[in-house]
Amino acid sequence: MKKLEHEAELVIEALRIGAVYAQKRGVGKFEATDSAKNKVTFLYRLLVHDKLIQPLAKGQEDEPHMKHKLALWILRQLPEDHRLRSD
Repeated sequence: MKKLEHEAELVIEALRIGAVYAQKRGVGKFEATDSAKNKVTFLYRLLVHDKLIQPLAKGQEDEPHMKHKLALWILRQLPEDHRLRSD
């Protein structure tokens, strides 16, 4: 797994957009008291369930790999001229 440039910022953006997605879908919302780990796990599983991302291989379902998947997901959602997209 090669770390992306701006990966931490991409994960934060993914959690922000993912929270809106989850709320609009009616499956829940993030609370201020929710841990970052719980948010990452919830959003990852929601996106896998909705078939928006492919699930990780067995044995790789840990927080760093989930964060990387979320960063890749949001990277594809961002417009070409977004500041977090650097090619």
